[in-house]
This record gives sequence, C-alpha cells and structure tokens, in this order.
Amino acid sequence: MTYLITAFLTLLPISELRGAIPYAIANGLSPLFTWFYCVILNAAVGPLVYIFLSTFHKFLIKFTWYKKLFERFVEKTRHKVENKVKKFGYLGITLFVAIPLPITGAYTGTLGSWILGLEPKKTFLSVLIGVIISGTIVLAITYFGIEALSFFTKDLSH
Repeated sequence: MTYLITAFLTLLPISELRGAIPYAIANGLSPLFTWFYCVILNAAVGPLVYIFLSTFHKFLIKFTWYKKLFERFVEKTRHKVENKVKKFGYLGITLFVAIPLPITGAYTGTLGSWILGLEPKKTFLSVLIGVIISGTIVLAITYFGIEALSFFTKDLSH
C-alpha cells in the first residue's frame, strides 16, 4: 500500500516529490529506491501533461470564445516573461522545476513551457533534470534533516 500512496503523492500536482519522498521514507522504504521510484514517476508527468494539454487545446480551439481567450492569455503571458525566457530558456524551466516549493514542479514547468510554445523534447529534458535535482534536495532534507543544507549558513571565514 505504501508504494501506491507514494505513487499517488508523486503524481499529485500539489505534493509531487515534496510529499511523496518524506511519506515513503517515513513508511520504511529505502532512500535510494524512494528516490528512483519518485523521480521516474514525477518525470513522466512532463510528457503526459504536454500530450494532455495539446490534445485538449486542439479540441477547444474549435470554439471561438476559447480561441480568443487563449490567444489573449498566451499573448499576455508571453509578453510578461519574454525577456526571462530569452535570457534563461530551458535552464529557467530546469531551475523552476528543481526548486521544491509549492507551485513549482513538473506540472507547472511543463504547463509554462507549453504556454510559451517551447519545444517538447527540450522541455522534457529540462523537466527531467529539474525533477532529479528536486528529488535529490527533498531526499537530502528528508533523510538528513534540515542540517543537510547547513553548508549555506556556515561561516567559512575561519
């Protein structure tokens, strides 16, 4: 049952790796297995979300109200983030997915990339790398505690 709940939490947009990895380790799964299991499942979100959005969009674009609303939203969004996308590109998607905070992750990284019209294959690679980084951060904090990040606060001048 722990495997199923871990998978569910990994695939749930709200929790993703942030919820799944601590749950799995707290319920006795090995850290290495947990990391691989959760990272593979969460990385699969990118292609699935991209396919879903593309298919749903092709269906809805036939409706004039949707087409106007979507074009206005996309144009506004692209205009807002155009300079950042040009500056950071796919690295920006990777970093966005890599930060294990609420509203960042494979779902929103893929959604943002899709809205901006970025190339799917490069998006999937960026999301995969981001998921690997995020999974590693969450595993380190879960397994070693918040002390895993203490190197950011240590005074190295001595």
